[in-house]
Amino acid sequence: MLTHRLASPNDLPALSALMDAAIDGLQADFLNPEQVAASHAVMGIDTRLVADGTYFIVEIDAALAGCGGWSRRATLYGGDHSAALRDDALLNPATQPARLRAMYTHPRFVRRGVGRRIVGLCEDAARAAGFRSMELMGTLAGEPLYRRCGYQVIERTASAPADGVRVPLVRMGKPL
Repeated sequence: MLTHRLASPNDLPALSALMDAAIDGLQADFLNPEQVAASHAVMGIDTRLVADGTYFIVEIDAALAGCGGWSRRATLYGGDHSAALRDDALLNPATQPARLRAMYTHPRFVRRGVGRRIVGLCEDAARAAGFRSMELMGTLAGEPLYRRCGYQVIERTASAPADGVRVPLVRMGKPL
C-alpha cells in the first residue's frame, strides 16, 4: 500500500541512501559507468526543499520507496553540493513554471506507482500555490515516466563536466 508524507530533516540520511541506490541501480541502462559515477556529482537531495515543506516521501508497507518534490524557487536541478546551480530566487506563479525536483525511486519499487504518486502530489501542490505550469530537468532513465505524466521535451542538454564527464539530461515541461 502506497502512503506519503512530507520529509523532515531526520529523513535526510535515508533519503541520501535512496538517492545513491536509484542513481546506481536505474541509470546503468541509459549511461556508461563513467556517466553513472558522474551523476552523483550532478544529482542530489536539496535540503531547501525539505525546509520549504515541498519534499515528499512515498512508502510501501512502511519501506522507503521513493522521494521527490517541487519548488517555487528558480533552481532547476542539483543538490546541496552543486552550489553553482543554485538560485533561491522565488518564481512568479503567474509567469514562471514551478520546478519538479529531486525525484528518486528505489530500484526495488519501480513500476509500482511511486513516481506517478510523487509527480501528482507535486503538481497538485504547485497548482494550489497558483502555478500554471511546471518544468524539470530529468535523467534519461526518468524521461519515460515524465512522458507518461504528460511532460514534453523542451531541450536535450548535458551537465557541466564532473571529472571531465558530462551526464545527458532532458529539460521537460507541462502546463498545469
